[in-house]
Amino acid sequence: MGRLQVVGAVVADGTGCDPIDVDVTVEDGRIIQLGASHGEPGERLDAGGLTMTPGLIDAHVHLGLSSPIQPQFSFQISAAEIAADIFATAGAALDAGFTTVRDTGGIDGGVVTTIAKGKVRGPRVLSCGPVQCQIGGHGYYGADWEPTELWSGHHLPGLCALSMMSGNADELRGNVREAFRRGASFLKLCVTGGVVSAHDRLTDTQFTVEEIAVAVQEAAARGTYVTVHAHNNEGIRNAVEAGARCVEHGTDLDEPTATLMATRGVALVPTFAVVERLLHDSAEAGLGESVRDRVLGVRERMTEALAAAKEAGVRIGLGSDLIGPAQDRRGKELSLRAALETPMEALVAATQTNAEILGLSGQVGVITPGAQADLVLWNGNPLEDPELFSDPTNAVLVIQAGQIVKDLR
Repeated sequence: MGRLQVVGAVVADGTGCDPIDVDVTVEDGRIIQLGASHGEPGERLDAGGLTMTPGLIDAHVHLGLSSPIQPQFSFQISAAEIAADIFATAGAALDAGFTTVRDTGGIDGGVVTTIAKGKVRGPRVLSCGPVQCQIGGHGYYGADWEPTELWSGHHLPGLCALSMMSGNADELRGNVREAFRRGASFLKLCVTGGVVSAHDRLTDTQFTVEEIAVAVQEAAARGTYVTVHAHNNEGIRNAVEAGARCVEHGTDLDEPTATLMATRGVALVPTFAVVERLLHDSAEAGLGESVRDRVLGVRERMTEALAAAKEAGVRIGLGSDLIGPAQDRRGKELSLRAALETPMEALVAATQTNAEILGLSGQVGVITPGAQADLVLWNGNPLEDPELFSDPTNAVLVIQAGQIVKDLR
């Protein structure tokens, strides 16, 4: 790859420290030096007037849900079109400055390997494979008349597999082992109802503590972890008691449950962008108008949950949870979080904190010697105007593992 020196940028390194003017030297895909370089000159990239951040990380994506949802799972869209939508979304994530994502359900292993091989443009992808769901719970989109055992027929092996259904602990154990066989690097369970569910309510709890613990045991045996889709406190507490390491959404999180999460070292990944999107236009995602009714009030409650988590000292990451075709403005999650916290807190959540949650601490999400050279150069300063994060055109140059993958200079 050779040596690359990025000079003249104002650098926000992802740790929360004040931005500084410093040159960054990259070699063989990694950052090797901050400050003036005294080694081989290499290529010099003049970034004067731009702001540099680490490559952003989205801890909650659904690449496999890049087509309209209901048409996709009722066989109205071809496998070729679904694949095209998945890979277009992956490229759009990279163009928005996201060099790493955690896919929390919807893609099969072939998508991860295809992107990793460089056959299509996309971020580094960590995937849970299919989500683990209770029979009839959140994550099931079959018709009411369709027997559960036919649901797996909606999967496209190597491309997309939204969820696997379990009726008891033994079935769950078999399904999580199958997910790992397909290449999952962590597990995700749905332990409450969901906003875009077809068969449940947000107040429903799903899976018992004993069942969740089976998935935790299987994940621990492979040196990884379980995260859970959870909106209500009972579901969150069940997951924490069972040993889950992360909670997605956490809409109704209260102070006692947040304190429990902090005590047990369980992280939270709020997801505001999807709520904003569904309130604006649920039909665009291929979902019925009833979904918009279900999402009313979620934004306000999730805001209160974020405050409770901060007060308790919970590690808080950042995820967009965007679904359907409109996933090109992934950075909106940072803009929304910046309005509730500060732009710097939003940036740290999307870089250093997310790297910690993903198990990639020190490897990505920070600009420091030894880390992967994932860098974004912004036109302007998003720490002064966080709306810049929302528009992908403001990410004028994106570097992933030392390679320039986008350049609009």
